[in-house]
Amino acid sequence: MTITLRQGSTVMFTGDSITDCRRLESEDGLGFGYPLRVAGEWGFRHPDRPVTWLNTGIAGDKVMDLEARWHKDVLDARPDVVSILAGGNDMGWHTYDPDGYVIPAEDYAAGYDRLLAPLAEAGTELILIEPFLLPRGRVEVGDAHVGEEERKEWRADLDPKIQVVRALAREYGAHLLAADGMFAELAATTGPEHWAADGVHPTPAGHAALAAAWLRLVA
Repeated sequence: MTITLRQGSTVMFTGDSITDCRRLESEDGLGFGYPLRVAGEWGFRHPDRPVTWLNTGIAGDKVMDLEARWHKDVLDARPDVVSILAGGNDMGWHTYDPDGYVIPAEDYAAGYDRLLAPLAEAGTELILIEPFLLPRGRVEVGDAHVGEEERKEWRADLDPKIQVVRALAREYGAHLLAADGMFAELAATTGPEHWAADGVHPTPAGHAALAAAWLRLVA
């Protein structure tokens, strides 16, 4: 089953830097990543069904940060569809931020659940995008220097959080975009740097892949 976007529907993307993608610098507020690509492709395919597209992603946000601004930035807009990509900053936070600490999968799950509950109660359609990590060599991710050992630690931290997103998608009847598996499959033939130069933030091709997968969930 796909989500039917009707004329006049409001779709909101939210999450961290991958969704934000410099949205405040963009003319339409959608940024320069997959939300813009989704909106553009939808408008091309369905000029007879205009949709309002919103983006409230903020770079650096973890689930707890989303929760702190959820009412103002998401619920008050009363969107018909909400698409969430969150978890990249929850992953390995203790390894790159002096004030960071380990965020257990249980805490991540509880916070994420509190994001979804009021949306489900309002009848909002949900798209949950898995956080993902591609196997790059030693690179800089933001201000963090990430080598093989850090990436192994990040992966060990991320895997249970991916399982959380999958479980919540089942619990809430949300549509799941299995991004981690998608990028692993794509990277197997081209190399991971084609899709995310630092293993976390998508390249233009990576954003195009996310947009194409997202559009397969709607009709």
